[in-house]
Amino acid sequence: MSKSDIKIINGEIITPYRIVRNGQLFIRNGRIEAISERDIDVPDARVIDAGGHYVAPGFIDIHVHGGGGSDFMDDNVESFLAVAETHARYGTTAMLPTVLTNTKVEIIRSLKRYEQAAASNMRGSRFLGVHIEGPYFSMEQRGAQDPRYIRDPDPAEYFEILDSSSSIKRWSVAPEKKGAVPFGSILRERGILPSIAHSDALYSDVAHAFENGYSLVTHLYSAMSGVTRRNAFRYGGIIESAYLIDELDVEIIADGRHLPPELLKLVYKIKGPDRTALITDAMRAAAMPEGNSILGSLTDGIEVLVEDGVAKLPDRSAFAGSTATADRLIRTMRDMADIPLIDAVRMATTTPARILGLQGSIGALAPRMDADVIIFDNDVNIKMTMIQGCIVYEPDSETTNFSENNEYDS
Repeated sequence: MSKSDIKIINGEIITPYRIVRNGQLFIRNGRIEAISERDIDVPDARVIDAGGHYVAPGFIDIHVHGGGGSDFMDDNVESFLAVAETHARYGTTAMLPTVLTNTKVEIIRSLKRYEQAAASNMRGSRFLGVHIEGPYFSMEQRGAQDPRYIRDPDPAEYFEILDSSSSIKRWSVAPEKKGAVPFGSILRERGILPSIAHSDALYSDVAHAFENGYSLVTHLYSAMSGVTRRNAFRYGGIIESAYLIDELDVEIIADGRHLPPELLKLVYKIKGPDRTALITDAMRAAAMPEGNSILGSLTDGIEVLVEDGVAKLPDRSAFAGSTATADRLIRTMRDMADIPLIDAVRMATTTPARILGLQGSIGALAPRMDADVIIFDNDVNIKMTMIQGCIVYEPDSETTNFSENNEYDS
């Protein structure tokens, strides 16, 4: 059965470069057909009244570990699906499930669980592939990554991981590690995005890595080098490199905790909304009460403390992950960093879609794009989440009525 025609009316429709006031959006067979300031005449379409709220493309989270009490390292399909359903409630329509530094066996096992979950994910944020964060990191910039498993790139190991799954879409690596630069070239050859992370690299290291395929900086400012002094001379680090190399994309954890307003403003001023992606980097405590939690798997993860809207190491010496959901990122950028709403939305939609090479299908409200659509109010409270024309979350309804013809294509 084909999906029903849907017409969203009375909405402030956020396109990549303007807001269509009191606009209408027409969806057919899971794709956007038209956007108009006038009535779209489709007599048999289901009508959804946006109530004057914003209508935007669904948020795309390219770095997320968990939420709702579950984590992608939990080694079960149910956890994958629970995380996807949790974040869909907060406007995320697509995500890159992220696995942490661990053993080769655990990483491969997580990839297999992902593939099983992707085949049955019909209710939550759709999966775009897997982001492997680690284990080839700097010990000095490990952050909350488990030091037991940090190591140098090993071709025998990473080829086995790469050959085990076609679902890997991104891999975060410290580029100064021995063998990291050729590893980046191998990733690019396989269509995988190499990203710079948890690193003590100098500008020369970053420039060399960029020339060999590394094009993204993972959670800018977090667990990375800035200006450093060696033998009395100062050198730029990853932060300065991100600003100097115009073509480098960056992602930021805009939870209002990891970066203060002045740094959010600086990133926006220098990199701009087209080179900056908003990420949650959320762990299992996202959308959960504060208190004790676990970063990584329940059986082998790291104990953390969640307070003040962020996860911390038990001794409070450093952050240990975000508890943000995507709606919070938009509020933070608009209200704390004084960034226009349309740019904040672009940083969570159009930009991450382009970084992943998916700008032709998701990340914007435009004809022929997938109908990944959200509705939210002035406080960015999510009123509806739709994926490929199927409503997966509608808080004002007692239940969401699923049937065979309104499950989206995973």
